[in-house]
Amino acid sequence: MRTTKMLAAAALTAAALLTTAGPAVADSPSPSPSASGDAAAPTQAGTSFRTATVLRQDEAGTADASTGDYLYWVFPADAGERATVRATVKLPEAATRHGASTWQVDVYDGLRRRQACTHGSQTRTAAADAASVEVKCTLRTVRAWSEPWANDPLPGSYYVRLTVTALPEEDQGLPVHAEVEATSADAGGAHAVDGTLAAPLVTGTATAATAAAPSDDGWSSGWWTDRWLWTVGGGVLGALAAIGGYTLTRGAGRPARS
Repeated sequence: MRTTKMLAAAALTAAALLTTAGPAVADSPSPSPSASGDAAAPTQAGTSFRTATVLRQDEAGTADASTGDYLYWVFPADAGERATVRATVKLPEAATRHGASTWQVDVYDGLRRRQACTHGSQTRTAAADAASVEVKCTLRTVRAWSEPWANDPLPGSYYVRLTVTALPEEDQGLPVHAEVEATSADAGGAHAVDGTLAAPLVTGTATAATAAAPSDDGWSSGWWTDRWLWTVGGGVLGALAAIGGYTLTRGAGRPARS
């Protein structure tokens, strides 16, 4: 009877651990007091890495520019996040254009290393009569730590560059309206690694992005991820299996009482 109660209690403990395993606590950035929802979204873009306009996640930034300009924004991303950048360009009136145009969005990390897109149409061509064009880039999951020689996305600032890569020469300088937004999904402990950066990759004038990012204590802080819950839960289930096997084996080996 005692063994049965022990098995039941252990099973309940394992179930509670596994069902409460959710997104990693430490990988979820803490909101900065300055990143309030009341702040106005940016209505301009920078023209270089050094002048990139700070953009908070889930905030749509806009900019009026000329066709051929390079437009730059910068946003923060923390460990465990899989960021997606979407950019929509409203094109000039079709009557003023002379042909199709090709637009592209690129994303760079805090060290200005270009990051690969795993999903989305990073480059798209708009027909001569199209009213708008949308480009999209989903990055790899941000890692808390990586080897120095690797090109893995790491916590810190991420630059967005939007520009046209091909169009008729006569269309250079025509006015366009751009809208860009950066969002992210929490990948959870499945992508957690052992180790953290000493500081996020925030360089140069991009330090302004910390106004829209967690404090340094919030960047990939701590050792906790939901992998610990699965590890403990797996250990409890293993113990249950051992206790159950021992009980069955001991019961089978006893002689029947007369």
